Amino acid sequence: MNSSPTPASGRNVVVVGTQWGDEGKGKVVDWLTTHAQGVVRFQGGHNAGHTLVIKGVKTALQLIPSGIMREGVACYIGNGVVVDPSHLLLEIERLEKIGVEVRSRLYISESCPLILPFHVEVDRAREALRESSGVGKIGTTGKGIGPAYEDKVARRALRVQDLKHPDRFAKKLRELLDLHNVALGGYLKSTPLEFQPIFDHAMAVAEQLKPMMADVGYALHRSHLARQNLLFEGAQGTLLDIDHGTYPYVTSSNCVAGNAAAGSGVGPQMLHHILGITKAYTTRVGSGPFPTELPIDEPGTVGHHLSTVGQERGTVTGRARRCGWLDAAALKRSMIINGISGLCITKLDVLDGLKEILVCTGYTLGGQTIDILPLDADDIAACQPIYERFEGWSESTAGVTAWDKLPLRARHYLERVRQLIGVPIDMVSTGPDREHTILLRHPFH
Repeated sequence: MNSSPTPASGRNVVVVGTQWGDEGKGKVVDWLTTHAQGVVRFQGGHNAGHTLVIKGVKTALQLIPSGIMREGVACYIGNGVVVDPSHLLLEIERLEKIGVEVRSRLYISESCPLILPFHVEVDRAREALRESSGVGKIGTTGKGIGPAYEDKVARRALRVQDLKHPDRFAKKLRELLDLHNVALGGYLKSTPLEFQPIFDHAMAVAEQLKPMMADVGYALHRSHLARQNLLFEGAQGTLLDIDHGTYPYVTSSNCVAGNAAAGSGVGPQMLHHILGITKAYTTRVGSGPFPTELPIDEPGTVGHHLSTVGQERGTVTGRARRCGWLDAAALKRSMIINGISGLCITKLDVLDGLKEILVCTGYTLGGQTIDILPLDADDIAACQPIYERFEGWSESTAGVTAWDKLPLRARHYLERVRQLIGVPIDMVSTGPDREHTILLRHPFH
């Protein structure tokens, strides 16, 4: 990737999570949007959840890019995103109710695969079957994301562009519904769905979506040439990536920075700065290995502190997030996969008041010491973390906006994290509001 843009083009930043998601990407994207004219989602679906706090008012977004909360900023849903049209319209309506103008600024790629009711039913039925058979759930959100991506890869998906052609849509829908109904009524022991209600609803929502359909890749190319800055917003996190995460306990899309190009229809030369978002500790939702996990249910423990002070519940599902110490060995894997240019450390204030803070610097596995997260989920589950210990701080970091105003021990902690993973710190977030930010190096400059 080019280290700097050509003089006749804009500068573009990719924001990705470096852990198991929920790192606070939405707030960072919202903050950076003051320097961008467009914000792009390039993967995932409404299984993602970005919570923004602006002047004390909380807004949860799932499918629409976080840049929508800034007036005049164009927002793009790229071809790598799977779209549930019903959910998208509900999200638009929720934003309109609080006075946010959406429809003239939102552009949806015609190549986005659609999530339809049978995808949701298949997703939920599979999870129920896994649980009842004793295999164990993957921990999906039950929103049809995985089955929709399966249809895309199998080259049978209905896409946004099909909504413009009722006859074509009907033909493809019948074939796809028949296929999924066989599984629903048989192996999955669920109820097959009917064609007409799905078709009628799709045609109704199509009329609202048509004005927002666009050739997103070409639109981004033109914006770039017009010297507009673009912000590419990742969903989930690197360790949930379908290829590079803790498989099979992963999401159904590529969450890494390289997919910002493929998932939005632009070339990789347009990706100039990769900003990795990292919590000052670690969380994860759903099943899967988690080497530094702490118990969260007992009051007075560190895990309970992280869970309650950090308000660690999933934006989409409301599930309690698993919590643990920062894992620098896992972060090293994320730095390599994404080519991270700089870090934003979030939720530093959650560590306030802890007497001692631990950071995992590596693991013991099978009698050997390793300093980077393994690739095999069973190996990860068998890892025993090696910790480095730090004295905590009693002073509050909440809302601090200058590096030299942080407690000395907090600065030592952040400096050591930087050394362990070998990537500069660009920003530090000290609270949920967009103003609670320390800037050390601006990704757009």
